[in-house]
Amino acid sequence: MKMLQSGETLGVPDLRSWYAYCFLRRTAGVSVHMRVVVFGATGVVGRRAVPLMIREGHRVTAVGRSPDRLSILSNQGAATVALDLFDRDAIKRAVGDHEAVVNLATAIPRSSFGMFFRRAWKENDRIRKNFSALVVDETLAARARVFIQESFAPIYVDSGDRWITEEGAIRPVPYNETTLDAEVSAERFARQGTRGVVLRFAYFYGPHDRFTGDVFGYVARGWLPLLGSPDAYFSTCHHDDAATAVVAGLNLPSGTYNVVDNEPMTHRQFGGALRGIVGVPMPRTPPQWLVPLTGSMGETMARSLRIWNAKLRQFGGWTPQHATARAGWESAYKSFRVEGRD
Repeated sequence: MKMLQSGETLGVPDLRSWYAYCFLRRTAGVSVHMRVVVFGATGVVGRRAVPLMIREGHRVTAVGRSPDRLSILSNQGAATVALDLFDRDAIKRAVGDHEAVVNLATAIPRSSFGMFFRRAWKENDRIRKNFSALVVDETLAARARVFIQESFAPIYVDSGDRWITEEGAIRPVPYNETTLDAEVSAERFARQGTRGVVLRFAYFYGPHDRFTGDVFGYVARGWLPLLGSPDAYFSTCHHDDAATAVVAGLNLPSGTYNVVDNEPMTHRQFGGALRGIVGVPMPRTPPQWLVPLTGSMGETMARSLRIWNAKLRQFGGWTPQHATARAGWESAYKSFRVEGRD
C-alpha cells in the first residue's frame, strides 16, 4: 500500500508548471498565502508550525484539545477552535472555507514505558483510522486545495546501511499499522481533490520532550535506550524541523515525503555522540535477546533505518535547522541544561 510519489500527477494537471510556480515564488521570497486549518495544533509540532505559518502570511485556524495552548496560539494571531475530533458536524464547521487542511492530530501514550503495551495506542489508532477519514470527507466536500497528513517514517523495513527513500518497502507492526489508514485517506484526497501530502516523520526529539529527557537520563546512568544492533541506523527529527516541514508541505505536490535529520547515526555513533554531549562514559546497549520480549514497539526500534530526506529538500526547499542529527541532539541537551533537568 503506497502513497503517491512526486512524479505522479493525480489532481495536478500540469505538475511542471506547479514546480516552476512554487520555485519562482520561493526564490523571489514570496509565499503562497492560504487560509489554513490545523488539526492537532496544540501538539508538539502543531504549536510550532502555526506561528511559522502566520509569519509567512497565512490565515490560520488552530484546532486542539488544550485550552491553555490554544490561548497561546490565539495570542500569536491564530483563530482557535476546540472540538471533539469525532464530531462530524464540528469538523465540517472547522474546515469551513479553508484552502488547506493540515492533520497533525495524534494521541501518543504519555509514558515511555507504556508505549510498549499495545492497548496504550488505542486512541491513537482511532484518530489515524477514523478521524483521518472523517476530515478528508469534509475537506473534499469543502473543495479545499491541499490536505497534509502526518505519518510515521519507521514503518520502513530494516534496510541495513542502505539509504531509504519514499519508494522503500514498508512493514507496519500492530502498534503503528493504522499509519497506513491515515495515508490512504490522504491518497483518497489526492485522487479526488488536488494535492494530498503525507509527511513521514522520524522519531521526534527536542526541548520539553519526555522521550528526549528519558534518553539523556538513561545515558547519564550508563545505558543507551535503543534496542537492536549497535550497527543499526536510528533516524530522528527535531521538533522545530518537523514544524518547518509542515509549512513547506503547503506548497508541495502530491506525494509522500520523509522528514528526518541529515546524516542519521548508527546506535554506536549515537551513543558516542551522546557520551560527548552529556559528558559520561560510553553508554552500554541493551542485550539483543531483549528485543523479542518488547513486542512490536521494540521490533520497530531495533530496525536499521537510514532514512533519506532528499525528496523534501528538493521539492520543498526544506533545510533542517540543525545540519546533522548530532548538532540537533546537542542543541536539545543545552535546552534541558537550561531547564535544570540534566
